[in-house]
Amino acid sequence: MGSGIAQAAAQCGIYTILFDLNAEVLQKAQAAIEKNLASLVEKQKLTAAQQQQILGNLIFTTDLHQCLADVIIEAIVEKAEAKIALFNQLAEINHSEVIFASNTSSLSISLLQKKIMQPQRVAGLHFFNPATIMKLVEVVKGEHTNDAVVDALIALVKQMHKMPVVCKDAPGFIVNRVARPYYIEALRLAEEGVADYATIDALMEASGFKMGPFKLMDLIGNDVNYAVSCSVYEQLGKPERLRPSIIQKEKVESGKLGRKTGEGYYKY
Repeated sequence: MGSGIAQAAAQCGIYTILFDLNAEVLQKAQAAIEKNLASLVEKQKLTAAQQQQILGNLIFTTDLHQCLADVIIEAIVEKAEAKIALFNQLAEINHSEVIFASNTSSLSISLLQKKIMQPQRVAGLHFFNPATIMKLVEVVKGEHTNDAVVDALIALVKQMHKMPVVCKDAPGFIVNRVARPYYIEALRLAEEGVADYATIDALMEASGFKMGPFKLMDLIGNDVNYAVSCSVYEQLGKPERLRPSIIQKEKVESGKLGRKTGEGYYKY
C-alpha cells in the first residue's frame, strides 16, 4: 500500500519520500513503481518524459532521518504500538507543524493520538487498494485533530486527483464497517461447505461486484483484512454476526497472505 500511495502522489507532481527499514522490501517497491510507470508508457497513458519526471519526484530510503516532510503518511503493520513509536520518532526530527496521517484500516485515531506528540496534528488518511487507481480516501478526524489539519489533508487528497470523504473516528470508519459482512458472510459460507471460494467469487461478480470477496481479500492481504475484522469485532462489543473466521485466522498463521506471498485463497 505504501508504494501505491507514493506512486499516486509522485504522479501528481508531489515530491515524495518512500521509507522502509527493510532494504529488500524497499527495492521491491521501487521495482514495482518503475514497472507500473513503464506499463503506462506502453499503453500511451504517459510519455517517456512524464515517466522520468515522476521518478524524479521520488526518493527511496532506509534512513529515517531523511523522512523530513510537511505530511507524513504511515502504511506500516496494523499494530498501534508500532504506529505510535514511528510517529514519535518522526516528531523528534520534523518541524512542529508536520501532519501525521495514519493509513490504518480500523485502529482508533483518537487512541493513537493519546500517545503521540502533538496529537492535534494526527489524523487518519485511509487509502484503498490499489492506491494508484482507487479514488476514495477516508479522512478521519480523531478526538484531538485540528480542523486545519483536516482541511490540509482534504486539499492533499484533491491534489492527488482523489475523492476525500471526511468521517469521525469510529470502528472500521465507513468503508470497512460496511464491508465486514461482505467478507464475513462469504467466509461463513465456505466454513459451512455451502460453496467453494471460486464459486462464491463468481456468483458475487455475476451479481455486479467487480471483485469477489476471496479475490479481494487476497489483494488486500489476509493479515490486514483479518486484523481489521478482529479490530471492528472487538470495538463493537463482539457481536456474533461479525465474529472473525477461523479460515482466515489459519491463512494468516500459515503465512498464506494472498498476492504478496504468492498464495492465499488462490495461488499466484
